[in-house]
Amino acid sequence: MPGIDECLLEAMRLPGARGAALVDWTSGLALGAVGEFPGGDHEAAAAEAAEVARLTAEQRAFTPVGSDGLGDDGAGADPPVEDLIISNRDSYHLLRFVPTSFDSSVFLHVWLNRSDGNLALARIRLGEMAGRLVLG
Repeated sequence: MPGIDECLLEAMRLPGARGAALVDWTSGLALGAVGEFPGGDHEAAAAEAAEVARLTAEQRAFTPVGSDGLGDDGAGADPPVEDLIISNRDSYHLLRFVPTSFDSSVFLHVWLNRSDGNLALARIRLGEMAGRLVLG
């Protein structure tokens, strides 16, 4: 089971990957980061992505039907949103929320070059990575 560094290096092997980070959306802190980031500052990019993630995750409109937004055990382990895709003219930002066995609020953020990135493949691979990621 990979840790944070191994997971981020695996994310950087995705076609078109420019940068990857594991971010705590409550604090806005990057728990790990590799590659380049918009504006050249991975901490600022993490804080900005965390704001978008937090706003989305806290909205009842985006929770699964019949869900109260909490995990099966009521601890909030399963995030209410799987992932977010933000696209612009030259890139994609994919934010994949990471389910954990404890109350956590982290997501993987991958920045993909639009011309050679594969968004569908990135979603599949990030889902696999999030499921194998070992935190703690």
